[in-house]
Amino acid sequence: MLTQNAITLLQDLIQIESFSKKESGTAQRLEHWFEEYKIPFQRKDNNLWAVNKAFDSKKPTLLLNSHHDTIQPNQAYTRDPFAADLVDGKLYGLGSNDAGGALVSLLALFTHYYDHKDPAYNLLFVASAEEEIAGEKSLRNLLPDLPKVDLAIVGEPTLMHLAIAEKGLVVFDVVIKGTPSHAAHPNTDNPLMKLPEIIKKIENLSFEKVSPVLGPVKVTLTQVEAGSQHNVVPSEVKLVLDVRVNECYTNSEIKERIQAALPCEATPRSLRLQSSSIDENHPLVMAGKKLGRNVYGSPTLSDQAALSCPSLKLGPGDSTRSHSADEYIYVSEIEEGIALYIELVKQIL
Repeated sequence: MLTQNAITLLQDLIQIESFSKKESGTAQRLEHWFEEYKIPFQRKDNNLWAVNKAFDSKKPTLLLNSHHDTIQPNQAYTRDPFAADLVDGKLYGLGSNDAGGALVSLLALFTHYYDHKDPAYNLLFVASAEEEIAGEKSLRNLLPDLPKVDLAIVGEPTLMHLAIAEKGLVVFDVVIKGTPSHAAHPNTDNPLMKLPEIIKKIENLSFEKVSPVLGPVKVTLTQVEAGSQHNVVPSEVKLVLDVRVNECYTNSEIKERIQAALPCEATPRSLRLQSSSIDENHPLVMAGKKLGRNVYGSPTLSDQAALSCPSLKLGPGDSTRSHSADEYIYVSEIEEGIALYIELVKQIL
């Protein structure tokens, strides 16, 4: 009954528009779940949370977190993104896979163990908002209002395999300065002519520490902008670097290395999206392995970046379907996900 109710909940959530910063409708539907199961909860903005009945501040706390906001549907959709169509075992709809399936599965897990007597861990369930945009009212800014978190499961589509590490992200705005002039006049300080040297230095950036699960730090030049008309030498060239950081480096270390290597301005937009990980020998990971789950490193970001405690990314669905047209999740994946979540947490609870 709990599993079927979770699937019905997901169908309802899909039918409610919940773009980042506009999640009030799905927040209200989640409130109804807590009310139905008579579980006290709290809400701040569009974030909701609840703790287990036997919560004890002297015990460590396991966070169960996923998000209920979505991106905007892309133009390649052939189905109504809000219809929640169920066809041949596939539940279609915006947010079904990212991360509705994980959200309702974790909520079912929390509800299953809500009344558990004398658990080794407290349980803290959080349905967070603004995850897709790392917004000001996301999990990061909710953490001061929550009990101290010692361990976390972050629900994202991983085919229920164990993402024991997640790459961090630093975006750099790089500016090559020069002297503006009319194109007809001599100019030995054209910033565009400095571009090949800078690109070569970017290509030669080297980070020797390679993660066994996340691989090397990856630096990608993603944008170049300069000039406004054919007869004007621009005063500057703007570049954007996307740097995916493994757990061997802090974002501050990445900043120092890149700024030292480039002979121009390189300003990070933020240093807060840190890489995250959990020891492969942690009891939670070992329990997952015993259940036949594989371990791997995730290149994509989630709310794990907001957490300083050991965290595991785990959930039903496939990340390759996220942000795709006609997004879907198999109902069987949700059923399996709930069962595996319950069995996994049982090993440490």
